[in-house]
Amino acid sequence: MSDTRTTREPGRRRLVLWRHGQTAWNVEGRFQGRTDIPLDETGVRQARRAAGLLAGLRPTALLASPLRRAADTAQALADVTGLPVRYDDDLVERAGGAWEGLSAREIRERYPAERARWEPPGGETSAQVAKRVGSALERALDDLPPTGQLVVASHGAALRLGMSHLIGLPEEVWERLGGLSNCCWSVVTEMRNGGWRLVEHNAGTLPELVLSDDRPDTGT
Repeated sequence: MSDTRTTREPGRRRLVLWRHGQTAWNVEGRFQGRTDIPLDETGVRQARRAAGLLAGLRPTALLASPLRRAADTAQALADVTGLPVRYDDDLVERAGGAWEGLSAREIRERYPAERARWEPPGGETSAQVAKRVGSALERALDDLPPTGQLVVASHGAALRLGMSHLIGLPEEVWERLGGLSNCCWSVVTEMRNGGWRLVEHNAGTLPELVLSDDRPDTGT
């Protein structure tokens, strides 16, 4: 994995990676991919609750996937903060090809070899998703001032893989990073050397300062 650090002005930027609320296909266990499934009633409530919490971070910018489930999740935060939502097509979910709309059982029975590699026929590989979403995050961060706080509403696989790319995890360990629950988020913060540190993962409450005997950020 190449170093994703850029020459942007050093700062203390914060990036909140927020998965969309629940959909009917989430409940049914169907592979959504790029199929444009809306939030269900529970998902709408989840988005409103999470928006109330995330507004407490005083975000300075909002960015979202244009798929409805992510766009409507972002809009819930826009309604609270008054910030406009920008959209980036590169933040859409992993293309699932022939798997989209199928249940986990159907995928397992019909595509055992492809499932073992987790490569949907006609879809994207994990590496392709990581590079696409990671590049979108980098572009957004280039536009963020040194003290800016960006909330990105997107999708589970897209965010997990894009975040892995951004913080520089090698592909062989991507699976060690667990998934995001509906309407939960991860937080990464800028380090002194321009890299990124994961400080919260799959959170549903406001991030808090970590006080411990762990190694501090020395910029190395």
